[in-house]
Amino acid sequence: MGCMSLDHLVYATPDLESTAAELERLLGVRPAAGGRHPGFGTRNRLVRLGGTSYLEIVGPDPEQEPPATPRPFGIDRLEAAALVGWAVAVDDIDAVTARARARGYDPGDPLDMSRRTPTGDLLAWRLTPPERAGYDGLVPFLIDWGDTPHPAGPGLPAAELVSLAGGHPHAEGVRAALAAVGARLDVDEQTRPVLTAILSGGHGLVTLTGP
Repeated sequence: MGCMSLDHLVYATPDLESTAAELERLLGVRPAAGGRHPGFGTRNRLVRLGGTSYLEIVGPDPEQEPPATPRPFGIDRLEAAALVGWAVAVDDIDAVTARARARGYDPGDPLDMSRRTPTGDLLAWRLTPPERAGYDGLVPFLIDWGDTPHPAGPGLPAAELVSLAGGHPHAEGVRAALAAVGARLDVDEQTRPVLTAILSGGHGLVTLTGP
């Protein structure tokens, strides 16, 4: 997949539970509860994709008050679930961000984030703003878990990531930005931006793609 390890894919949805049920039907595994994102109005469910990679299904949290700003990943505008982005794991997010800027691509200033797991454990991490991910989300945002336990533990329900690829009207620009952050993705010239993942589960192959 590239120079850095894939951390997770972001599958955003306007209805988390119905999307989780649909993925269970298609993959044969029930996405596990992840946690809530206080202040953002969202929560997530997770499926392990091997190693420390996972699929994050993220949608509105009806138990939170509507946030003061739009929910991340364009959730408020979605009419159906969509693969909207991806993240790569790094060990020193400040150094990788500085290197990317020196190479002509700015992923944004790293932010401190945290959430509680369903068992009450605190996960804390740093990431570059997902909304700054370039070329319609084909360039990944960066995430650094530091000393926190990674959420893609062996207890998660699992599927296999068969492939991840993208298309964009400005494919060369995407490739240059990918090189700047040290990530790799097969990208070809297409009339509109699209990110596509193929997963394999107990019920066969499942294709997840963008809006």
